[in-house]
Amino acid sequence: MNSSISSKNKLIITDYKGQIASLLLENGKPVQISLEPRNSGPSLGNIYVGRVQKIVKNIDAAFIRISPELTGYYSLTDNRRHWIRRSGQSQSAQEGPLKEGDEVLVQIAREAVKTKDPVFTSNLSLTGKYCVLTTDSDQISFSVKITDNQWKEAVRRFLKSSGSSSWGMIVRTNARNVPPETIWEEYERLRDELRRITEESGYRTCGSLLYQAPAGYINDLKSTNAENLETIVTDEAEIYKELNQYLKLRQPEDLHKLAFYEDPLLSLSSLYSLETVITQTLQPKVWLKSGGYLVIEPTEAMTVIDVNSGKFSGKKPLEETLLKINLEAAQAVARQLRLRNLSGIIIVDFIDMSREEDRKELMDYLKNCVKSDPIKTTVVDMTALNLVEITRKKVRRPLLEQAAFSGRRSGNS
Repeated sequence: MNSSISSKNKLIITDYKGQIASLLLENGKPVQISLEPRNSGPSLGNIYVGRVQKIVKNIDAAFIRISPELTGYYSLTDNRRHWIRRSGQSQSAQEGPLKEGDEVLVQIAREAVKTKDPVFTSNLSLTGKYCVLTTDSDQISFSVKITDNQWKEAVRRFLKSSGSSSWGMIVRTNARNVPPETIWEEYERLRDELRRITEESGYRTCGSLLYQAPAGYINDLKSTNAENLETIVTDEAEIYKELNQYLKLRQPEDLHKLAFYEDPLLSLSSLYSLETVITQTLQPKVWLKSGGYLVIEPTEAMTVIDVNSGKFSGKKPLEETLLKINLEAAQAVARQLRLRNLSGIIIVDFIDMSREEDRKELMDYLKNCVKSDPIKTTVVDMTALNLVEITRKKVRRPLLEQAAFSGRRSGNS
């Protein structure tokens, strides 16, 4: 196809300095960027046979090795049931203390970040388009973004009547507009896959990879609201083939959205100015239309975002002016959290406002702005100094670290 691709919401997948870049555009604006190394080795969601190297009782944790080069942190508090392997047998979840030398089934729950080891878990999960299978309970729960209680109860009754399982299910936001039968069919497929994994584990050596998590761009596709996504574009032949196979098998209704881009005069990366988008996204200063700006400073413990009035010179009374800047900043903060993949604790220093009703309006607006984030994001509270605490679930590395990895790879090539 040629370069004339018109679509409001697009998922662009292409090469960026030897990594695979996934760029999600909503109404022409980038809202999500991820960079994924090719052949990256152990990655988020992979399941391995690991060996307990050390038990650290004072922090109620263990360190589990899956290869000579990689050891991960394993919370004994969060993992009361362990998939322990017995010789020649599949692993079975059981309670009781671990000991050094035990072989356990673990999944990478969080990637290594800076100096921190990856986090492993025995609460295994497999993610589909419409639901997530979980082994830490046998309950049916729903995405917090699904608020129709009547619909949830009807779906819950159907799923419970469809069959029994000792494993649980989380119904994802994408399931809101599909028949309950479709959700259950996907759950059965995930259940069969997990059974295969646990049965195979009894005959594999320590360090074996039992489940390879889908590539990041496949997960991006799963997590994107299919109704709003109009085009999926790549110029990578192998990725196009993989996406084509995935869509045919798992999302045939979206297969027509996939397009292969080929233009010898203009690369896909250049067409969407990927280098500029990433460079601008990683700048600490973010300008607002009003002339105000944000300063974003990641630290080891948290991310701090400072809101400044900058060049703004409104003609309205001071309190109205400050509220307007803060509301614009709130929208920008929500966008930057997702765009930069900031996670953990985020502290936002808004411009001080004296009126309680203005602070409440700001908090309500900020909470509404983060609702569109597919990753769980919570606006906690505001202090008397207008400092707002936000928490965002840690999943992948922040974009800054992803780009730094790309730079190291590029420099070594």
